[in-house]
Amino acid sequence: MSRRRISILGATGSVGGSTLDLIAHDRDRFEVVALTAHRDVDRLADAARATDARLAVIGDEALLGALRERLAGTDTEAAAGDAAIVAAAGLDADWTMAAIVGSAGLRPVMAAIDAGATVALANKEALVSAGAIMTRAARAAGATLLPVDSEHNAVFQCFDHAAPERVARIVLTASGGPFRTWSAEAMRAATPEQAVKHPNWSMGAKISVDSATMMNKGLELIEAFHLFPVGEERLDIVVHPQSVVHSMVEYVDGSVIAQLGTPDMRTPIAHALAWPDRMKTPCQRLDLARIARLDFEAADTVRFPAIALARAALAAGGARPAVLNAANEEAVAAFLSRRIGFLDIAAIVRDTLDGYDPPAPHRLDEVFAIDREARARARAAMEVLAA
Repeated sequence: MSRRRISILGATGSVGGSTLDLIAHDRDRFEVVALTAHRDVDRLADAARATDARLAVIGDEALLGALRERLAGTDTEAAAGDAAIVAAAGLDADWTMAAIVGSAGLRPVMAAIDAGATVALANKEALVSAGAIMTRAARAAGATLLPVDSEHNAVFQCFDHAAPERVARIVLTASGGPFRTWSAEAMRAATPEQAVKHPNWSMGAKISVDSATMMNKGLELIEAFHLFPVGEERLDIVVHPQSVVHSMVEYVDGSVIAQLGTPDMRTPIAHALAWPDRMKTPCQRLDLARIARLDFEAADTVRFPAIALARAALAAGGARPAVLNAANEEAVAAFLSRRIGFLDIAAIVRDTLDGYDPPAPHRLDEVFAIDREARARARAAMEVLAA
């Protein structure tokens, strides 16, 4: 493979760090164009120095001086602010990792798509909140969208892209999170520390809470709908506590093809980073004899209502997924700051969906307007809850 020009949006997060680790293991294969971060100047500067990045961008403009100081003596240009991050996303990279968490990642993802790059999607919000807009823009620009979530990457590897009509069903696997065996009453008293302690994966706080509520699996249903042309009715979820089978594709003849691997995000990232080639990784190899068993069970939508909320939003379409996502982000942030309880997260999302049903968005500005209103309504629902 020829040397590939890489940009990483969200370079200091979990996915960004894993991407940088893979680049470090095969340094001659990649040229780093741009790295961005929200506020972590030290890690951003360290990454820029280690990779000889052309550009480093910090989201908080007040930190530009600190970034320039940390990059003194290097050839890396420093910039700051949301507009600078969007500009960095539109540079001449061959491959862009979109790993900015939340709606803040939407404009940078669109800039990378408009540039016609291959975009590795780790930002769920791009497809959940603006799936039709993003996929339409990708077709127009000739951009390639590669899924990085372990589940969607697994489906991507197993899916017959040339003949999707042969696919009977896509099955996304879920670990079940830290509360898989907990009763609803026990979950009522769950703390943020317990919720972010995932049994298998090392992830950021927000996605760890989404795993605990199983909202992450609901969001992944919506993502899969936009990534793979099979329709909502052919998307399923099964709980698989070992997180070894990352997802499965069932074909019309009854064959089921699965992608397996150790629970390490570097594996799906490496697949996307080298695609359509493959690259070696430092990941631990799968030892099925040591694991000895693989368990599966149906998802419990009674104890974990977020799954049903997300599926209903997907089936309704329009702006419903964007409302779901915004309300969930607000509720998760409130839970992490101990302003609401764990079970209140799904309740806040449900209340927001029940009270707000705007028309379908056609442009990103409309998505942002829906996002703002949904967040305001979710915060109002929290105030009622606290009263």
